[in-house]
Amino acid sequence: METTAAREARGAEAQRLPAPPPSPAEPPAASPTPAAPRARPRLVFRTQLAHGSPTGKIEGFTNVRELYAKIAEAFGIAPTEILFCTLNSHKVDMQKLLGGQIGLEDFIFAHVRGETKEVEVTKTEDALGLTITDNGAGYAFIKRIKEGSIINRIEAVCVGDSIEAINDHSIVGCRHYEVAKMLRELPKSQPFTLRLVQPKRAFDMIGQRSRGSKYPMEAKVSSGRETLRLRSGGAATVEEVPSEFEEEASRRVDDLLESYMGIRDPELASTMVETSKKTVSVQEFARHLDSVLGEFAFPDEFVVEVWAAIGEAREACG
Repeated sequence: METTAAREARGAEAQRLPAPPPSPAEPPAASPTPAAPRARPRLVFRTQLAHGSPTGKIEGFTNVRELYAKIAEAFGIAPTEILFCTLNSHKVDMQKLLGGQIGLEDFIFAHVRGETKEVEVTKTEDALGLTITDNGAGYAFIKRIKEGSIINRIEAVCVGDSIEAINDHSIVGCRHYEVAKMLRELPKSQPFTLRLVQPKRAFDMIGQRSRGSKYPMEAKVSSGRETLRLRSGGAATVEEVPSEFEEEASRRVDDLLESYMGIRDPELASTMVETSKKTVSVQEFARHLDSVLGEFAFPDEFVVEVWAAIGEAREACG
């Protein structure tokens, strides 16, 4: 029989034994790793001054004004020195004019201010024979000169010349349609003066009004299937190149802009085509145009013709 003393001794021994190790705790469940956001590709474009310069690289712009600021920064000039830009050609080629879209592989040539000149014009007919466009940053310039027109007979006036003033009244900052309206409203048989700024040209381009020339900086760049769409409001977006229908419809609308208003503006034409896709009738189309392009105050007959031209382009392209 166990004595009291033995029981006490065994209890004291038990107290000296080490405590059993605690059971290992379950490791916490690993939280799922959040998916990394898809990185937006860096869009870097190559650029040169059209009259000759090293190649610069620009990025991070969303509209034409920001594009001009980036180009100006790359070459150490003021943004207001840039009259307009062409894509993949240093020449004053209005078919290569930069509008609201840039191919992701396009090479940008910036045409800067050259010599200023003044010409006196007498308006002997209703139309001067000028088609005006603008650079989206405050300069209106001559995009086309009609054969046999009043302006065509004045050798000093060339395609690409920026119109800086009419009768010493500065028009810098005016849109193309405003300048075209001013010229239309000038009285007949009364002389007026145009102050023009021509793009700066390289030596082998001086004195050439329309003749082409070879030039070592000509960029042979094949455009990809995507473009950067520049917008006056909001961020630029990467989009597929326009479809056959969009290109044909925009061309027809641009032709109507020239015949009705004396301007050419592929980006404006493209916006009108885009607007038409959201509408099912000419009345609805007119309302949408008023909401997005109200400052142009398009006449009703022009809107009807634009609607018809877009419809014809749709039928022609299937």
